[in-house]
Parts: sequence; structure tokens; C-alpha cells
Amino acid sequence: MGAQWKAPLKAAAAAKKGAVIGKLTKELIVAAKLGGADPASNFRLRGAIEDARKASVPRDTIERSIKRGAGLLDDPIVYETILYEGFAPHQVPLIVECLTENRNRTAADMRVKFRKGQLGSAGSVAWMFDRKGVVDAHHTDAAQDAETAAIEAGADEVSVIKPGEGQPTGGTLARFLCAMTDLDAVSKTLSASGWNVLNSELSYLAKNLVDLTPEQMKEVGEFLSEIDDHDDVHRIYAALKPDENAS
Repeated sequence: MGAQWKAPLKAAAAAKKGAVIGKLTKELIVAAKLGGADPASNFRLRGAIEDARKASVPRDTIERSIKRGAGLLDDPIVYETILYEGFAPHQVPLIVECLTENRNRTAADMRVKFRKGQLGSAGSVAWMFDRKGVVDAHHTDAAQDAETAAIEAGADEVSVIKPGEGQPTGGTLARFLCAMTDLDAVSKTLSASGWNVLNSELSYLAKNLVDLTPEQMKEVGEFLSEIDDHDDVHRIYAALKPDENAS
């Protein structure tokens, strides 16, 4: 029979990679638009570049996206940030952040995506989250005191975290939380103190997390994955307690 079954799988994998690259280029464009084209002074852009490189996004695509976002090309794309609030199955509060150049298309698609959950109105869920600045940073010195660094940088909270995929191991990896208005200052102070800032962005942090059974977690995970597959979806914030048994 040959290997005809591989063709659809390859096509699906290619489509998935294309969607990932599309999301990464959007982040590059928005980051460059908001903070300029110099990654040395734009921590969000620097993180976006690193993510794009890890995903094997071509160098010319990265450079063109940055120039487009910074307004250095004749064909700029204006992306609008739109938030959708609601609930995943089992009443898990959810905020979906989209980047789109077509508000009507995205709104229609999100209504379809939320059919297995509940799409709410603006403000219906946001009050369950705190809007915070989040800085993930790594220091090569394992003895580095993250709490002292947080105080010096002006962060409100800090926690030592386990390295995720693609993050540096060894030394100290920490997550610093701060007020929205202090994000840039905290990032710059940490960087000047020898910390390598891996990620610096505004985020929505749930005030309370929903604890689910493994079966419920699977259902919610499938729901969130389906939403995340949409090209316009940029970030998903769910008030979901992590599965401690997950690898």
C-alpha cells in the first residue's frame, strides 16, 4: 500500500508549523511597534526574537517583521489587541488575548470556539485576575539571592522556578512580579545587575485557581488547545491549577 498515510500527516505538521510561525511574527511586529526595533532596549522584542529562533523562523522573516512593526517598511500591518473573556468547561475562568487585523472575523471565530464553554462580556472575568508585570530572568550564579535582587529592582514578589523547555539550566532561574508601570524599570535593573532577562511582559494572573480531576483537566486541555490553534490567538490566561503529576 506504500506510505500514502504519511502525506496528510506531513501536511498537518507543516500547517501547524506555519501557524506557530505566524503567531511568532505577530509578536515580533507588536513588540517592535510598542518598544522599538532595538532588542538591547526592548526586552519584549528580545524575548520574541529568541522564541522565533528556537522555532527556526528564518532570519529574513524575523528582520522583516521587526522592520514592519517599527514602521520601517512601506507595507505596515496594524494589529489590534482584543480580549475575550469567559469560561472553559467546568467553570474555569479564561481570558483570551488576540492580535488581529480583522476584528469582525476574529469575533465570529471566537464565538464558535467558545461553544463548549461560555463566552462572557467585557469585564465578566477580568476581575478574577490581577494585571501584573512578569519578568523571567536567569543568573549564572546558583547562590544568587533572588529576594535581594527583587528588592533592589523594585519587584513586589519573586519565586525561584524550574526551567521550562529551552530555558537555561544551572544557576538561578526566577520569576519577578511587579506593578504594570514598573515593568520596564524592573527589567532594566535586573539586567544591569547581571541577570539575563528571558521574558518581560504584562500578564493576567488568576487570583484563585480551579482544581480539576484528571478527566476534567483533559477536557479543559482539549478546549484550550482548540482555541490556541486559532491564528489570531496570542495568549491564553486560565485560572487553572497546574497538574502536579504532568511531566
